[in-house]
Amino acid sequence: MSVSGLCHVCEANEAEHTCPQCGTAVCDDHFRQTRGLCVRCVETAGRDDIANPGDGPDDDDIHRI
Repeated sequence: MSVSGLCHVCEANEAEHTCPQCGTAVCDDHFRQTRGLCVRCVETAGRDDIANPGDGPDDDDIHRI
């Protein structure tokens, strides 16, 4: 799919991706290839490249699908 216009996050770079979760058009800097989502959706999900996943709050209560 072709994406045109500016990134909806930084409004400076050309949008090259559309987030499949929220539909936001974003540039490479604001798209996480490993997750396939924009940075806003990754942050909302709380799953952005965590350095030490065991250091968070009670990890037993986190359910990942």
